[in-house]
Order: sequence, then C-alpha cells, then structure tokens
Amino acid sequence: MLFGAAYNVYVRAVRLALAEKGVDYQLIEIDLGAEEGAPANYLHHANFMRIPAFEHAGERLYEASAITRYIDEAFDGPPLMPATPRERARVNQIISIIENYGYRPMVWSIFIERCRAAVAGRMADEDKIAAAVPQVAYALDALEEMTQGPHLIGEALTLADLHLAAMLAYGTLAPEGATLVEARPRLARWWSAMKNRPSMRDTRSPLEE
Repeated sequence: MLFGAAYNVYVRAVRLALAEKGVDYQLIEIDLGAEEGAPANYLHHANFMRIPAFEHAGERLYEASAITRYIDEAFDGPPLMPATPRERARVNQIISIIENYGYRPMVWSIFIERCRAAVAGRMADEDKIAAAVPQVAYALDALEEMTQGPHLIGEALTLADLHLAAMLAYGTLAPEGATLVEARPRLARWWSAMKNRPSMRDTRSPLEE
C-alpha cells in the first residue's frame, strides 16, 4: 500500500517506480493539507507526518528515495539502478540535486506561484518567481552536464529519471520552467521522450488537468 496524495511530487516518484516495475498497488489518499488533517492511524506509517509512506510484507517505510530504492530491490521487473558503483553514485547524486536544489524553487516558487496562485484567489508573487529562476537554472545546468544518453545516466531508465520527471511535470507547466528546460538541449531531448512514457500517463497528477 502507498499512502499519500496523487498530486504530490514525491508520491508520484514512488508511483512511477511502481509502474515501471509493473507492481500492482493501492494508493491510500492522505492529504496532510486537508482541513481534517491526516487519519490517526497514519502515525503508524510516517513518524514525521510527511508523505509518501509505503507498506509491503509488514515493512513500513517513509521518505520517497528510500521507498523507490526498496521497490527496485524488492520487486521483479526491470532494474532501476545501474550495475556499477560509479553509475549508482550518479543516480544518488542526481536525486540529491533534485531534492536539495531543484524541488522547492521549481515547484513551490515557480509552479505554485505561476500556475496555482490564481486558483487560490491571489496574484502570483513575481519577486518569488524571479528569485527562483536562477536557482533552478543552476540545478538544471548541473543535470545538463551529467546527462549522458537517452536517459540521465545513459541507455537505461533509472530512479534518477523518475524523480526528476515527477518534478518537471509541474515545473514545465509554467512558462519559466518550460523555458529553462528547453534552453538545455540534452535535458530537453530527455524530457520530450520521458513525459510521453506510459508510466507518466498512468500517474498523471490531478493538478495537470
């Protein structure tokens, strides 16, 4: 069972891993931002009251990157981590860059302000967007430099692709985010193919409508 909200970036990264491995699962919708809050039993699944959380064969996990690595190792299907230490380190490095330097400015500062502020009945914070653009550019420059093939690490799809795709699915809905990706040829080619994978279609967020 996967616990979390379908609109959440980190929940989607886990769903992408499950889809690419061909694993059937049940998504238990948990919206921590809802007025009623999380169900009381959610405390059994996530000590820090974050999403996603995952339960399999009596094992309870939280933190998306830990969950996606567990899914890759615990289930049959195509491997989502490379065979060599160097390439595995690259995957871990990319996921770290995404989580630490890309996610907040791309999703919270650009996507939320440009695409969701009006839904919430307010004006976009243009200063916040402007400040985020160079931060995202810096992170994407590092990813552009590392991109080595049709996928981020080379020939095979890895967890790095899935974590980045979950973020860019939102980020590129804003014109600023789309422009930042399009300005980086290797990332632009990667994203053009990645966004059309069946797993991306099957895990589409309700906020993409």
